[in-house]
Amino acid sequence: MRKSLVPQRCGPSNAVHSPFKSPLSAQKRPRECRKRVSEKGGLELPPTPKLSVSEHELMIMKILTQPFKIPIANYVPEHSTRCLGMKRSAARRALHDPFACNALVLFGPPELSEHDKLKMDKNKIQVHVVVDPLLGNILRPHQREGVKFMYDCVTGAKGDFNGCIMADEMGLGKTLQCITLLWTLLRQSPDCKPTINKAIIVCPSSLVKNWYKEFGKWLGCRVNCLSIDGGSKDQTTKELEQYMANQSQRHGTPVLIISYETFRLYANILNNSEVGAVLCDEGHRLKNCENLTYQALMGLKTKRRVLLSGTPIQNDLTEYYSLLHFVNPGMLGSTAEFRKQFENPILRGQDANSTDSEREKAAERLQELAALVNRCMIRRTSALLTKYLPVKFEMVVCVRMTEVQTALYKSFLQSDTIRRSVMEKSASKASLTALSNITSLKKLCNHPDLVYEKIQERADGFENAASILPANYSPRELRPELGAKLMLLDCMLASIKTNTTDKIVLVSNYTQTLDLFEKLCRKRGYGYVRLDGTMTIKKRGKVVDEFNRPDSTDFIFMLSSKAGGCGLNLIGANRLVMFDPDWNPANDEQAMARVWRDGQKKPCFIYRLLATGTIEEKIFQRQTHKKALSTTVVDNAEDGERHFTQDDLKDLFKLDEKTRSDTHDIFRCKRCTNGVQMKLPPDDSDCMSDLVHWYHCANNKGIPDDILSKSWDITGCVSFVFHHRSNSAVVEQQIAEQKRQQALAAKDDDDDEEDEDDKENKGYSSHGDEEEDDEPADDEKDADFVL
Repeated sequence: MRKSLVPQRCGPSNAVHSPFKSPLSAQKRPRECRKRVSEKGGLELPPTPKLSVSEHELMIMKILTQPFKIPIANYVPEHSTRCLGMKRSAARRALHDPFACNALVLFGPPELSEHDKLKMDKNKIQVHVVVDPLLGNILRPHQREGVKFMYDCVTGAKGDFNGCIMADEMGLGKTLQCITLLWTLLRQSPDCKPTINKAIIVCPSSLVKNWYKEFGKWLGCRVNCLSIDGGSKDQTTKELEQYMANQSQRHGTPVLIISYETFRLYANILNNSEVGAVLCDEGHRLKNCENLTYQALMGLKTKRRVLLSGTPIQNDLTEYYSLLHFVNPGMLGSTAEFRKQFENPILRGQDANSTDSEREKAAERLQELAALVNRCMIRRTSALLTKYLPVKFEMVVCVRMTEVQTALYKSFLQSDTIRRSVMEKSASKASLTALSNITSLKKLCNHPDLVYEKIQERADGFENAASILPANYSPRELRPELGAKLMLLDCMLASIKTNTTDKIVLVSNYTQTLDLFEKLCRKRGYGYVRLDGTMTIKKRGKVVDEFNRPDSTDFIFMLSSKAGGCGLNLIGANRLVMFDPDWNPANDEQAMARVWRDGQKKPCFIYRLLATGTIEEKIFQRQTHKKALSTTVVDNAEDGERHFTQDDLKDLFKLDEKTRSDTHDIFRCKRCTNGVQMKLPPDDSDCMSDLVHWYHCANNKGIPDDILSKSWDITGCVSFVFHHRSNSAVVEQQIAEQKRQQALAAKDDDDDEEDEDDKENKGYSSHGDEEEDDEPADDEKDADFVL
């Protein structure tokens, strides 16, 4: 059966005579209209004649066919935002509304008349720079002031420089202020474009993740940050090269967060191209112009430099000069010029034995230095935190050493080796041997266990120390009663654990002391966490977050001041013990600021333990001298206290067994008689004041902390206590203001009730009269508005 009509399916005879024809090639049917015409006579009908067009119609057609044209040049209709088929130049305006409620305006353009606006190029009109309301609405008043100051500095509004130092003390929100500054620079400028395209944040390695989290906390996914935290060398090199190679105005990852150590290692990559701004957290690390990190950062191609440091002066004015020279090179001249002009006269005026002329000259130099520095440095103290945080009690506790410690200490000082290596060279620069001996004494003040290895080795100073130790002494078993400070700490921890729900932070400069704390915790069954140099950077954040949880079982947080004393937020605890002092007061100040921070809900207690009459008190006195210099130079105090001479500070290797407090003796305190405080401190003093203006206690009466007071009675090893609280005047003023407002509100309620009673007694019958009496007069309205 044939399936189709294709030639191949047909027979051979039909293939030649009947070729295949496509149905599409068939002739089209004629149109019906043509068919009808041909039927009538074969003639087609003529086309329809066109009507004549008048001149009026031609004019109308001509108008309608013309394209629409706006009669006013450069006119932009307000009712529409887009013109179909036409590109309209966008109006220049601020990114955020400068006239909105609570708007923080960092720059306001000069006011121009309408005539000046017509003459001026439209593309050069400046606009307001307004902080993103997302951040501006949460900034506190002092933080708004800080952001405005830094913006003026980095944009050159304060002079011919572009660097600044944010020297606020710990806990005032330097991180949030800097995030606000960088976000504004990355997004806005008076010229309707970003001020910078990218920024680098350099910080200690333990804070890299903290900065990354802070950006996510305040800005969410609005900005991408590149944090260099670990990783292989090849991966880090690739990421940094890609970051520095991108010079586009809208950078995909505009913020680089890197540690000081990593920056120094990859400085050859980071210094290749230009960067909009650099921000150095914990900037006091740049206190030496000669170190490699300082030189690497100075090679960075940027003119906008911001340095964060709560302690800009740590040891001397040369370090202060290094920080200022980093942010604004050349502002204070060369190092030699600075020393001749400022440092030498100021230090001579700070000495307790200085003459009147030297003090006058020092005051003149201080005023001159302050006039220069205040242009690029902003400084606020933690007294501002009293408005937002609970009260803080700070105590300096002098603890008398045990008999074993005293015997070991005296044996060390009387050693012939120590006399030759230290006592004869006390006026010269300390050698490595002398520094080692100082460390041995500091460890001995903590506990004899810390020097047991040297006692066994019969090291210098410990030749005859083995016979002093108790007969049953063993370093494997911890005996807190052999060390006075550890014995006091043991008693305090037991009282806190039993009687409160508080947590505590224990801080020391030595990991060996942290080992003692661990032994004590295991012996007493306390839950604890330890953070020192051996803990990885990634794990530190997790440990801190876990400790701060209210339901955490950890009671003690052990902290090495060298490894993690900066930037950590330990608000889960409200007590802190500084077990031993450091030569650098900034290290102790940083560590003690870990608990009294934003988010703290409980009253805080800070304890600083010092071994009475020992080298620890001398170190603490040295700290006081350095803080007095910082108070005079940085805080612009009119006249800092002068308690110590240079000879007093060099006299380290002495033991005063009879004194209650060598520091109090040097003060020559006029408020105390025979160790009893006869006159209270000034009303305007607080824990930020000089130690001479604190409360002085030779017994446990008047101690603000029951834990310390009871432990004093039980152990009997405390000899003297300095204590004070945070700015109580501000707190009391706030309480008084709240009480006054409550009293006024209660009085108003009573007055309203009396008025209603009077109305009922008078028997008002007219509703209109009642309304007229209730409505206050115009004068009363104005008076209420003024009040």
